[in-house]
Amino acid sequence: MARSDQVRHQLFLPKEVSDRLEALARAPGTSKSRILTEALTAWLDRKGVDELELRFARRLDRLSNQLARIERDGHVQLESLALFIRYMLTVNAPLPEGDEAARALGRDRFAAFVQRVGQQLAGGRLTLRPEEAQ
Repeated sequence: MARSDQVRHQLFLPKEVSDRLEALARAPGTSKSRILTEALTAWLDRKGVDELELRFARRLDRLSNQLARIERDGHVQLESLALFIRYMLTVNAPLPEGDEAARALGRDRFAAFVQRVGQQLAGGRLTLRPEEAQ
């Protein structure tokens, strides 16, 4: 660095730090100014990274919390569906093999169910959401 690019600073260091700086500066090709410049530059660079990390850490924490809620909701939905299916399979007797009228009624009910689910999702309405929120 040219002398005109440099600014003189006066600072006070604790005796122990000053002694360590003196010992490091005795090495060939180094100086107190170079050591302090490199140390201060490294500290300032790390400080900038820390501020950037802190800025994004809040956002990442919020996203992590949202993902955790979504995951929890998914588990609740799957468990509810599994319990409903188990209940329906244990309560309803199986249809006799030759009862085509009952099977046709079952197919019609299932088609109506699938259509209703499609309508709810297309309309952005959720059955489990409280009525005032819809």
